[in-house]
Amino acid sequence: MRRTTFILLCFLSVMSSMLGIYPVIAESPTTTKIVFGSSRDGNREIYLMNPDGSQQINLTNHQADDVSPVFSPTGEQILFASDRDRFPGSWDLYLMDADGQNVRQVFEKSNDRMYPTWSPNGKQIAYMRQDFGEWYIYIATSNGKHEERMAIGGSPAWSPDGTEIALVVRVAPERLNIYILNVGTRKQKVFFPPDPISTARVPAWSPDGDKIAFAWHQKGPNDRASVYTLNRGDGRGLQKIVNQPGLGATDPVWDPDAKALVYTQRVENNTSQIFKIMLAGGPLEQLTDVGIWNIPADWFDPAYALPVSPQPHLLTTQWGVVKNGN
Repeated sequence: MRRTTFILLCFLSVMSSMLGIYPVIAESPTTTKIVFGSSRDGNREIYLMNPDGSQQINLTNHQADDVSPVFSPTGEQILFASDRDRFPGSWDLYLMDADGQNVRQVFEKSNDRMYPTWSPNGKQIAYMRQDFGEWYIYIATSNGKHEERMAIGGSPAWSPDGTEIALVVRVAPERLNIYILNVGTRKQKVFFPPDPISTARVPAWSPDGDKIAFAWHQKGPNDRASVYTLNRGDGRGLQKIVNQPGLGATDPVWDPDAKALVYTQRVENNTSQIFKIMLAGGPLEQLTDVGIWNIPADWFDPAYALPVSPQPHLLTTQWGVVKNGN
């Protein structure tokens, strides 16, 4: 009896020490969630909501500005940009658990970094970094230990197969084009637009990688941006998704099963609100109605997530040591 009690006490001691060394693993949402930015509380914060706009929850609750959140492929973490440890308007990248807890800076050495995106396998991130007044696309390991400059540009979006990054390149003072960067060769080519006067920005890959959604701003009588999609493979099949009147639609985000898009649009009171549109047709849904600035950033569905990160195996190992050492 004493021997059993001693073994049990040893095991509990090991468990206690393990919890001190290894924090509790973050959990991914169990239901579909949209993460977005909103300024409804006086500054820009990161929020979570259901796809129908219900249960809008502030995750950051910080006096600094927090923007551009993206779920990790497992859904356990959210990567975002913040100026919380720097001067206002000077950004760097942070990680937090999907419930807003355990916030930590990605890189040991601060720099101007923003607009992050994950690689499909979760091992790397891409983002914008400013060097000597110019914005570049960088790729880094997800732990921030190694980063590498890839190309001039901004607003990176990693393709679902991991081989390409869509980015925005300034080709004239008031004109932006979407380019495609081959991650392996670093070669890039223009994707859209084909004309010399309009501008395109904020690319977003469809879940199967066949299409790219983006905001296209054509110069002319109807001088406002709208959301379009285009085939990635042949550059054909241009389709205008948002036909609603307003002051412009931008920042598209795909539903993980490719049935819908969410985006932001100016409304009558000159605020930016988030809308959802079904690609097969149906009524338009307005998901937010509070604050002057609301931007959708990512859409997570546990049915399409990578398997969660493995749990540490030291508990089993240590229990075996304790048991066999008697």
